[in-house]
Amino acid sequence: MNAVVRTLCLALVSLLAAASVAAAQDNYEIQVYGAPTIEPRSTMFELHSNFTFDGRKNFLDGMYPTEHAEHETLEITQGINDWAEVGFYVFTSARNGQGLQWVGDHIRPRIRVPDSWGWPVGVSLSTEFGYQRTEFSEDSWNWEIRPIIDQQIGAWYWAVNPAFERTWKGPGVTEGVGFAPSAKVAYTVTPEVSGGFEYYGSYGSVNGFAPMRDQQHQFFGAVDLNVSPVWEINFGVGVGTTPATDHLIAKLILGRHVFWGRQDGRR
Repeated sequence: MNAVVRTLCLALVSLLAAASVAAAQDNYEIQVYGAPTIEPRSTMFELHSNFTFDGRKNFLDGMYPTEHAEHETLEITQGINDWAEVGFYVFTSARNGQGLQWVGDHIRPRIRVPDSWGWPVGVSLSTEFGYQRTEFSEDSWNWEIRPIIDQQIGAWYWAVNPAFERTWKGPGVTEGVGFAPSAKVAYTVTPEVSGGFEYYGSYGSVNGFAPMRDQQHQFFGAVDLNVSPVWEINFGVGVGTTPATDHLIAKLILGRHVFWGRQDGRR
């Protein structure tokens, strides 16, 4: 069996075997992943800026309110080889009366099916593990397993991320495997501009989904600006459709790709 297939299978089986549900890292990194990984000898620096206009107004189980919270997340992703990368996150939150606070850190290794295999769709597998303070999440340690599938068909692009989550420490340990899918559909309007819709959900345990009022469902209208091969710009406005979801959020992702040595004719 090919080494990449073996690695994918072993990672998925071993992680699922230990799985229990985790609370989502809400509104810090609002992004639907595509299947490609960062090229070797290169690094992607991204800043995720999200502001909640209409969210939870009161403290809940010791957690801060989310309304009028500004979340800034630094993501640094390093390419390892043609089919692997590793990412690192620093989450922060700022809100009137609370100041700027560190929320937590995550690490995210990811592997993918190489382009040389000639698959009709892009496929990769991401895992994410980390800590967040209990003032911002009931569950302080969690792990996510995120299969990623995407495809470009002419001017149309689609991606699905059927993520599974587990808690290592916190109330969610007892709840079983959690299901938190996301998806994106976009259309290329011009070579520089594409627009579409993104969806983010959190359904609760796969053993029995939570009641609709306790699920999270967010729908974003989003635009991608393809101004340069080394820049990534995505912005959008999202609405939540259940009581458990923040109701109005704006997001901006600004990324810069840095190459360490020669890559496809670039320096």
